[in-house]
Amino acid sequence: MTDIHDNSADPPKSKPEPPAPRAGLTAEHLIQHIRDTADKLAADESSRGDLKILSRSLRELQYAFKIFAPYRDRRKVTVFGSARTPEDAPSFQQALEFGQKIAAQNWLVITGAASGIMEAGHLGAGRENSMGLNIMLPFEQDANEVILGDEKLVHMKYFFTRKLMFVKECDAVVCFAGGFGTLDEAFEVLTLLQTGKRDMCPVVLVDEPGGYYWKRFHEFILDPLLKQRLISPEDLAIYKVTDSCDEAIEETIGFYRNYHSMRYVRNKLVLRMREAPSPELFEAIQNEFSDILVRGAFKLSDPHPHESDQPELATLPRLVFEFNRRSLGRFRMLIDCLNQQSIEPANRKFEVE
Repeated sequence: MTDIHDNSADPPKSKPEPPAPRAGLTAEHLIQHIRDTADKLAADESSRGDLKILSRSLRELQYAFKIFAPYRDRRKVTVFGSARTPEDAPSFQQALEFGQKIAAQNWLVITGAASGIMEAGHLGAGRENSMGLNIMLPFEQDANEVILGDEKLVHMKYFFTRKLMFVKECDAVVCFAGGFGTLDEAFEVLTLLQTGKRDMCPVVLVDEPGGYYWKRFHEFILDPLLKQRLISPEDLAIYKVTDSCDEAIEETIGFYRNYHSMRYVRNKLVLRMREAPSPELFEAIQNEFSDILVRGAFKLSDPHPHESDQPELATLPRLVFEFNRRSLGRFRMLIDCLNQQSIEPANRKFEVE
């Protein structure tokens, strides 16, 4: 029997696959890569069904990118939750309050644009501060009245393109109670953060006052996931459970109190801040977070030449280090230390009760 990891039994390829596009290529080069890929579809004699999926996906994403482009300079929060939540439910009122308060901080609210929690988030934020990603289903799902007909509303056929936009375009994720879809979206965001497949951002799981929906979710994370070592204790740092709207707001905007953004430059992670850490905090970070380094040490730095395409960020101080790209929970704790100007968040212990 051939081992599943043994490629010697694989049929030989007529020619090697071309390398993936390199980082730093111009837009013209990347567009040419798209054309080249399209040409290969004909050579591969792809089925009509496959071509329809690729064609529709590309058109959906192109249009969504176009709609979101003018708003990339504003912070955005993606709000997930059930479309079935009635207006008199405590969680509906809570989502409405969250939308009001986060819009007052000049944030945009992105939802699935339907009823329930999604409509509540838009009602609170108002039409001018709302964006929508509506899914077209076999049964009719209209956009809510707040966002219906607005230029910031995108209709999408596929869940995977829609979820990509939800996660790619946001600076925070806030989840209220919901069904399979909400759980799917919450788990996907946590997976992407845990594996470093998207930049770190706050994730807040909001129960209605005195509620237990996300509390039970957290209990499931603790046992069996953490208890059976299916996740690491530090993974618990990448989300917060609360039943307080004000705490949800603080967790969302507080994440950007000092931390601004991040970017990989070659093999280094460049973490941009509004204010550099004090000498005392910088020394404490060197000692406390050495475990997340591949080699070397943390360094304070000016912008790297590769960041010249973002001149608006040139004045921000940088913390630069060679990150192991595994310890994402610990990385979140580092950001918390920088935001609080204290090493205290690094001392949090996560244990199963």
